[in-house]
Parts: sequence; structure tokens; C-alpha cells
Amino acid sequence: MNFELVEEDNIKVNKHTYFYDYDDGSVEGMIQEIMETPQFSTLSELVIGDWGEAWDDGCQPIIDGIVANADKFSHINKLFIGNMDYEACEVSWIIQGNYSEIWSAMPQLKELTVKGSMNLQLGDDICHENLEALTIICGGLPKDVIKSIQKAKFPKLKKLLLFIGVDDYGFDGDADTIKELLEQADFPELTYLGITNSEIQDELTEVVLNSKFMGQISVLDLSNGTISDKGGALILEKISDYPNINKLDLHHNYFTDEMVERLEALPIKVDVSDQDEADIDEDDGEIYMYAILTE
Repeated sequence: MNFELVEEDNIKVNKHTYFYDYDDGSVEGMIQEIMETPQFSTLSELVIGDWGEAWDDGCQPIIDGIVANADKFSHINKLFIGNMDYEACEVSWIIQGNYSEIWSAMPQLKELTVKGSMNLQLGDDICHENLEALTIICGGLPKDVIKSIQKAKFPKLKKLLLFIGVDDYGFDGDADTIKELLEQADFPELTYLGITNSEIQDELTEVVLNSKFMGQISVLDLSNGTISDKGGALILEKISDYPNINKLDLHHNYFTDEMVERLEALPIKVDVSDQDEADIDEDDGEIYMYAILTE
């Protein structure tokens, strides 16, 4: 077990990152060990990393343990479950769990970050009055998870960041799936919209640029996918209609140098770093572009 104390912005004992030594225990015992740690009562943020063989054992016991001990976790307002790199477990192999009971068990929760989408469920008819940020990092986001977000009542949600991913690793939707999400979701306080990490990023760029949220957000994140000059041209055409947007995150892209120059000339902060080049099959001329996080 490595239970690391982190000091941020001169605030002492603000966050602990917990990586479990599964040679000496089990995922079922993780929550008990966390609660028995002397610093636990001082936490505001809990980041849970590798719980051991995450490709075989899901994190449901962790979620259930938090729910069963909700009173003891009432001081946690930021929760991240699944913070592990590929050496511990490839993102597409991480077995997640059912979060449907987290919402009522942690009414104080302000930020939830989940990594991995296998067996991930958020629940139906979600209603949470205080959640301000929801981030899902994965190689492929299933439609049923997207539907749960679409129907959720998050009146204070300020940040929504979704890694859409690819169909080989869990994304079973298309551009219309994201269009429906953005048409039907009701997040009146949203200021950061991230629809990222997609192999159809140009299509999703068009969907996002025509969504109702464009008039209220200040940050638009279309990073980590296959956005090309086609998507860049759409941005250049539309962005002046939305003076409320002050930052564009387009890092990891397939832009030409000319498009990068045009985007960087916009009178707002634009991140066009990490340019990539498409692979071209020498035999049939097929062009291949890749989202950054898949397997």
C-alpha cells in the first residue's frame, strides 16, 4: 500500500492517492484500510489507483464500501476511481462498476472522475444537486453510459469531459449519439465541454459547434482525437459567433501547418500542440488516423 499525502496551494493534507498492495490484501479490504489510515479524516479528495489485477477484479467492492460507510466519507468532495497507467492495466481492460448508489450516498460530492468503461454503469434517473465536474477517461464510452449522462439532473455541473473512444474498445454509438446527448442534456451551469478522444472527431466537432451549449461555455475541448483541417475549418467558420469562449483545446490533432497558423491567430487561447500525421497504406491508399487513448 502506498498512501501518499499531497500538499496543494499551501493547503495541507488536501489529497491522498491510494495505490493498493494487493499481494497483502484484497480489493474487498481496501476501503477498510483507507478508513483506518490516520490522515483519512482530514481528506477532501481521494484518488484510488491500482487495486490489483483490475482486468480481472472490478472496483465494485470499493464503490460498495464507500456507500456502506457513507457517513465516514462525508468529508470527501472529490473522488477519482481508476487512476492507473497502462503498466498496471490497459485502460480498456479496467473493470469498473455500478455507481448508481454513489449519488445518494455522497450528496456532498463535487467532482467524480472515472477511468475505464468496462462494466461501467452510472445508473438511471440520476439526480445530484452538488456535482460540478464529471470526467470519464476510457478507450470507448458505451451508449448506455452516455444515455445516463443525457438524462441526469446535474444543476451545478460546470465541467463535462468525456473520452468517446473507438468501437473496438467500447464506443457503440455514432455522431447522432453525441448529438442527442447535447440536445437533451440540461446542464445550465456548464462552462467546460469536452467531447474528446474520438476517431470521428471531425464529425463530433460539427455536432458540438451546433449544440446549444456553445452559447454558454468558456472552454471547448475537442482534443486527443482525429480532428483534421475539416474540423479546423468548421471551428474557424463558427467560433466568432461565440465570444463567450476563451479557450480551445485541440491538442493531439491532424492539422496541417497552415491550419495550425490560422487557429493560433484566433484572439483566444488555443492549444494545437501534438500535431500528428496520418498513416497512408501503400497498397490501397487508405488513410488512418488514431485517437490517442484506445486500448
